[in-house]
Amino acid sequence: MQGWSLRFYVHESQRHAGRPLYEWLLETARTHDVPGGSAFRAVAGFGRHGVLSEQHFFELAGQSTMLVEFILDNTQVDRLLGIVRSERLPLFHVRSAVEFDLVSTDA
Repeated sequence: MQGWSLRFYVHESQRHAGRPLYEWLLETARTHDVPGGSAFRAVAGFGRHGVLSEQHFFELAGQSTMLVEFILDNTQVDRLLGIVRSERLPLFHVRSAVEFDLVSTDA
């Protein structure tokens, strides 16, 4: 099947509506019939400001970048981005075309 990978890059410490932003994105997507989503913590990276961030064993929680990803059809992408825009959240996101399928164990 053809669809879209919609990725949001947020800081672990960012909050919206009283909760971590990555949790808000996942919960909002779930309540709007998105079939699944995942959040991943970055080990290292840098953004548009050029500041390199690396996760160390003793680093304080909340300093990491989080990637929140959904695999969606056009309607779901438009709906989720519309919600984010209506909340006036200045989030960096990437939309990439993907091909996906479910591997079945049926013969």
